[in-house]
Amino acid sequence: MKTVAYRDAWSFLDEYRGKEFSGRWPTVPEMFRITALRFPGNLCFHAFDPEVKLTYTEAEAAIERLARGLAAEGFARGDRIAVSGHNTAEWVIAYFAILLLGCVAVPLDPTLKDGEMEHFLDFGGVKGLFIDSERVSSIDRDGRLGLMKHSIETDVMSLDGPEVEFPKLSGSDLAAILFTSGTTGTPKGVMLTHENLVSDCYLTQSCIDIRSTDVIYAILPLHHAYTMMAVIYMAVSTGGAVVFGKKLAMSHIFRELRDGHVTMFMAVPMLYNKMIAALMGGVRKKGVVVYGIIRALMKLSGAVKSLTGRNVGKRIFRFLLEKLSFENMRVCISGGGPLPASTFRMFNELGVDFVQGYGLTEASPITHLNPIEAFRVESVGRNFPQEEVMIVDPDSDGNGLIWIKGPMVMKGYYNNPEATAEVLTGDGWLNTGDVGHLDSDGYLYLTGRKKSVIVTEGGKNVFPEEVEDPFQLYEEIEQVCVFGYMVDKAMKREGIRIVIVPSKAFVDSVGGDMAKVERRMEEIVDAVNRGVVSHKRVSRIDVVCEPLPMTSTKKVKRQEVIAKYGDR
Repeated sequence: MKTVAYRDAWSFLDEYRGKEFSGRWPTVPEMFRITALRFPGNLCFHAFDPEVKLTYTEAEAAIERLARGLAAEGFARGDRIAVSGHNTAEWVIAYFAILLLGCVAVPLDPTLKDGEMEHFLDFGGVKGLFIDSERVSSIDRDGRLGLMKHSIETDVMSLDGPEVEFPKLSGSDLAAILFTSGTTGTPKGVMLTHENLVSDCYLTQSCIDIRSTDVIYAILPLHHAYTMMAVIYMAVSTGGAVVFGKKLAMSHIFRELRDGHVTMFMAVPMLYNKMIAALMGGVRKKGVVVYGIIRALMKLSGAVKSLTGRNVGKRIFRFLLEKLSFENMRVCISGGGPLPASTFRMFNELGVDFVQGYGLTEASPITHLNPIEAFRVESVGRNFPQEEVMIVDPDSDGNGLIWIKGPMVMKGYYNNPEATAEVLTGDGWLNTGDVGHLDSDGYLYLTGRKKSVIVTEGGKNVFPEEVEDPFQLYEEIEQVCVFGYMVDKAMKREGIRIVIVPSKAFVDSVGGDMAKVERRMEEIVDAVNRGVVSHKRVSRIDVVCEPLPMTSTKKVKRQEVIAKYGDR
């Protein structure tokens, strides 16, 4: 199979070492400063309704102005300041101003209820908060936390203060605390240093070409490590622009992709699955002959691309790509979960260069990317320079726990040494909790989460994610969640159970007749079952019409689904 050398994406830093920074990597503020020197007039941030456009020079000035204002209010190096709210340029300006002052950014999920957010703020010892204006008065209403609160919409661009000398930071200084779970009890706050974030940003680019002319779309919430790294950090390290998406609705997304002249789109598998299913569903409606011709041309396009490297699909299928506002798209990035191979393959055949990755918040978060020039459809890619990967306790198929070591691995969990010791060794190895295997060229293949494994008859391990993938390509299905149910307690043998939420469009199309809905869901399960090995076949189906609980990055909360439906 084809392999390529790692891309040299950070040697230009040598020109600035000893001037703008010292050591191996710049800090986050130094990284932004270097980009502002290289590309002062490049567009940095672009938002719609109201429209905001800032060049790197203008964005840097706004960041410095806000940092001065925070200093004037008494904030100092090491203080923790939270940022929450909808995706906006002001959100990112607040984030970088916090780091410039030497404070620690604490991004929080805007969908948290007031009490849940206060739980994180209290645990993290947060002193200040930037949040959407409508929530300023509702958080810390009684003043118990003593927060200094600011509206993102009105205060970020207006707050200022006298000139101040910003602290000289080091790579080991804490930059951000990202909470991964725990709205009650003891939260897990991932502590990421400046070196963690900056090294991951540049090392990731060893497997992906990001240019100063790129425009990257930010639609997933900014508090999530994946969005922050794959969109914000990638753009501000290269001189590219960020376009902020307003709403996670397809009509809005398509319009903003076109109006923002977006060249790089980053999303989770569910969104790509929905897009390709809708697109190919539209082609199928043109009739069996048209559908057959299009699919044949797609396969030919994929073969040409694989054999010669020529991307003929983008020209042939422009009329289809325009329906997704993808005609100018240079690269799509998928992360946050396994992408079905069929989705990956079809986008590539249509001419869209697709990059699938893998990572976790505890690793800043990206650890693997599948390079465009040498992608392997079933893999999430290979690791980066300066990063080590090992598979611990592999089974007969080579699948075992994935452990990672490198400069992107977190400092630990905030104020939680017990949880830190469970996943981080003294010499820096991180137990990801994920299961997979490596091929001879170092490409990683994911199987699933260790804690979600289903043990079927014969001791076969089945991971819910690999069962769920094929179902996500059916237009009639809105959501799925797979988990195990006990078939034989004595033998500890589990069966595979699926909870399906049918799409509203399909339910409406059959007049709300649930008998017809359930019959169609059973037909889909039968069709999928016929295409997989016996131990991966679904044996129990539940069709429900209420939405399954999801994270802000549109992943089903499996444990909550199990708690609700598991004992039925």
